[in-house]
Amino acid sequence: MHDIVIRGGRIVDGTGAPAVQGDVAIDGDRLVQVGGKAGPGRREVEADGRIVTPGWVDVHTHYDGQATWDPVLAPSSWHGATTIVFGNCGVGFAPVRREHHTALIDLMEGVEDIPGITLSEGLKWDWESFPDYLDALARLPRTIDVAAQLAHHPLRVYVMGERAIAREAATADDIAAMARLAEEALKAGAVGFTTSRTDQHKTLAGDLVPGRYAEQEELLAIGRAMGRAGRGAFGMLSDFEDEAAEFRWLRQVARDSGRPVWFLLTDRSYDPERWRRLMDGVRAARADNLPLSAQVAGRPVGLTLGLGTSLNPFALREAFAALSKLPPAGMLARLRDPAVRRTILAEEASPRLLEVLPPLSRQIATRWDRMYLLGDPPDYEPPPESSIAAMAARDGVTPAEFCYDYLVGGDGSRMVYFPVTNYVHGDLEVVREMIEDPHTLLGLSDGGAHCGVICDASLNTTMLCHWVRDRTRGPRLSLEKTVKAQTSETADFFGFRDRGRLQPGLKADVNVIDFDNMRLHAPRMVFDLPAGGRRLVQKVDGYDMTICSGTPIFEQGEETGARPGALVRSAGA
Repeated sequence: MHDIVIRGGRIVDGTGAPAVQGDVAIDGDRLVQVGGKAGPGRREVEADGRIVTPGWVDVHTHYDGQATWDPVLAPSSWHGATTIVFGNCGVGFAPVRREHHTALIDLMEGVEDIPGITLSEGLKWDWESFPDYLDALARLPRTIDVAAQLAHHPLRVYVMGERAIAREAATADDIAAMARLAEEALKAGAVGFTTSRTDQHKTLAGDLVPGRYAEQEELLAIGRAMGRAGRGAFGMLSDFEDEAAEFRWLRQVARDSGRPVWFLLTDRSYDPERWRRLMDGVRAARADNLPLSAQVAGRPVGLTLGLGTSLNPFALREAFAALSKLPPAGMLARLRDPAVRRTILAEEASPRLLEVLPPLSRQIATRWDRMYLLGDPPDYEPPPESSIAAMAARDGVTPAEFCYDYLVGGDGSRMVYFPVTNYVHGDLEVVREMIEDPHTLLGLSDGGAHCGVICDASLNTTMLCHWVRDRTRGPRLSLEKTVKAQTSETADFFGFRDRGRLQPGLKADVNVIDFDNMRLHAPRMVFDLPAGGRRLVQKVDGYDMTICSGTPIFEQGEETGARPGALVRSAGA
């Protein structure tokens, strides 16, 4: 008698092999049969007309703080993720000294838009070293599995103090200390190291992050430490201002460490050929047997903009900003005042407010041709004729007037969508090319981050709904390859050898999905974080059941209350 038998589903096993009809049997926390006819189960799940997949392995989230108080980690867990990785983009909360708690909170709020008041309330700070942080994560009961990477910026602040915050160059002793602590973190279970070298990442005060201009020797030393530890992946976000120089040291890290190396890749409007040149660099490295990859997103990196979000097209105008601290109902009433409307619409974006924003986000002040109404379900590949500029022209008003009246209409909860990157040509053909490249890794869901303006934790669902089933503006993707991209490929990259496939003997992380009726809902704002912090969440229909370690954690979209999740620590080579 098996513990669970999933009967008659269409099994998509995560390897890329053609789907097959059959049963999946689970005993304890392990898969014991995949395909064919299984014997009886204590719990039988009817899966006729459903697809059965491994649980998603989401390798780019920012639950570094939330994971220390929240066992569920929604919305990622709502969308079939059974393993998540955080510590991305060089930001995190360990190692840390007491005197730098506030600095790391401010850094996370500035870079990832996670409310500082929430982090101040939620973080227990019952750790100092990175191994201590892992132990703290291991103590909390949780719904899904989590894994943590060592982030560069807290490491730098821990070693250098205020000199790191001032972005000073590290001394030889500083570099040696960072390398030693990196090796310690990896041996304790960190699954990687990440850094950020982009002007897109700033503190709340508008300052660049501590590691922005770190010398190459500092990064090479950390790479060598990873080689000594024999585990972990090295990840980076960079503006690639000097592409040749960045590739030289990335190649050196890969050569010295022997570890997988990745960087984030997006298509940017100021240089539409940039991503192709960077992929040429990846292919050249692969030709030299260097393990370099690009991590890509499956949809635009886009902002969700409304009256209650962190940003909207009018938030950069002084008259609007003056109202932003009012309670929602009070602000909405003032915005509906014709005199206030005239004042705001007569203004331009303030240089003072623009300066604090990352460069690419400043486009929300002017690019009405790249701004769209966010429907329900949301369309992440909207056509040009549905832009605010096009709709305003049809109505005979200015785009600003159209957008203003739309946002203040209804109950004030309406939102618009602004693709910042990956939408240069007004469609997702470039993204499709990125996804299908054999040297890319699917990621960048950013679960837990950008709480007030982005909700991309639903990316795994988008990959099925949009790319496999619904897309009309270009070729669709194979179901089998899409499932592989967010299961075995991501698991293998980070050395998670016991998951990512439906295979006897592996961990029983499983999704049972009503693929035909899967539906992604529009994002909505909730205030359920500690201290009433806000975040965008996005519901989904279609996950009949999600199983982690052989235990159902969601059924028909409802949490079961089970806590089979655990901390995943890196394993040696």
